[in-house]
Amino acid sequence: MATVSAWLTQNPNPNPNPNFLPQMSPNPDPDDPDFPPPASESDPLYFDSVADGSNPQTHDSNSPNLVLPRSPPPQNPNLEGSNQGAAFSSPPALLDVSFNQDSGCFAAGTDRGFRIYNCDPFREIFRRDFDHGGGIGMVEMLFRCNIVALVGGGSEPQYPVNKVMIWDDHQSRCIGELSFRSEVRGVRLRRDRIVVVLEQKVFVYNFADLKLLHQIETVSNSKGLCAVSQSAGNLILVCLGPQKGQVRVEHYASKRTKFIMAHDSRIASLALTQDGNLLATASSKGTLIRIFNAVDGTLLQEVRRGADRAEIYSLAFSPTAQWLAVSSDKGTVHVFSLKVNAGSLMNETVSAPENNAAASSAGSSLSFIKGVLPRYFSSEWSVAQFRLLEGAHYVVAFGHQKNTLIILGMDGSFYRCQFDPVKGGEMTQLEYHNFLKPDEPF
Repeated sequence: MATVSAWLTQNPNPNPNPNFLPQMSPNPDPDDPDFPPPASESDPLYFDSVADGSNPQTHDSNSPNLVLPRSPPPQNPNLEGSNQGAAFSSPPALLDVSFNQDSGCFAAGTDRGFRIYNCDPFREIFRRDFDHGGGIGMVEMLFRCNIVALVGGGSEPQYPVNKVMIWDDHQSRCIGELSFRSEVRGVRLRRDRIVVVLEQKVFVYNFADLKLLHQIETVSNSKGLCAVSQSAGNLILVCLGPQKGQVRVEHYASKRTKFIMAHDSRIASLALTQDGNLLATASSKGTLIRIFNAVDGTLLQEVRRGADRAEIYSLAFSPTAQWLAVSSDKGTVHVFSLKVNAGSLMNETVSAPENNAAASSAGSSLSFIKGVLPRYFSSEWSVAQFRLLEGAHYVVAFGHQKNTLIILGMDGSFYRCQFDPVKGGEMTQLEYHNFLKPDEPF
């Protein structure tokens, strides 16, 4: 069950906060895919509709319509300005780190608040530190918009762990919330949808009025695994299915549901391309990663991370779906060559990646006896690798510069590295920072 409430301002300023992301123009190009549609006084994305003065009402999860109080609440009294971090002598504890939808930025939730960073060039863009409590266990950005979704976390959470708070940084306060009976495990945002993941349920809401559109039952999902496509007008959602090792693919435009038995053991990680055509999954064994056609569920490719068990922390497609990056607790980030062109799936064609001589040698040297010896010897191995501290938690995404990776560690580490698509092998480190250090100049 979920209840919904939102607070609306009487004199909204729809322009994004210029201090949030300086790259963002107050009047963004409507044709730029990295920006939501420009807001107006009635634009529901920024919850700027004028309340009609009616009394607030409470709705259950079957009809979680927007709740309008008579007047906006006061600003959060615990909020201290964006320079509050200077008052702390030691770095905060990192609770969560995640990329935005195009991997151009990342957000960090700490035991004091949250921070937003730009990836290339690397720099801290913005931070909010709270005076009392302050723990933010999840931060989900919406591209480069001033709207973010927050969930409390840590020993002193700023907000209850069973609520998703919609924060408008232009107003420096929460403008809406989604409340549940159990702990929130994950949140995903699109320009038109909010997806909330609980232990055994997934809720899909319309962003315009927070109306519940779909409710999905899943197998136990403590990691909050879920992915959504970002193409306009083509919502594809991937979550866990009702059985162990199964994923469920919802095609909302065609009103189709596809179940894929991806692995024998439980799903540990999944990723979806921006257009929703390709799906990558890894199991709790962590040895094999499988790539599926998300449209019809066909297994397209299988690659091997290693022979021993590993906990897969993240999977990431490159923007062109030519490469797949994988991070695990073994301390090595792998890049695999994909043989499938995501854009050609609808035409049922398969093409090899361009300029990809390394891919031809990525298979085992014993592949000529495929079918004689176990599958291990005919496996497809990674083209490039980057060595990190074993046992540490890292997440990965592809950088905006060609053949580059961004790696974020739960110890506050930021790496930018480059791989050679022809020769493969060890990647070259281009940049390193610790983004939690309070004395780091920005």
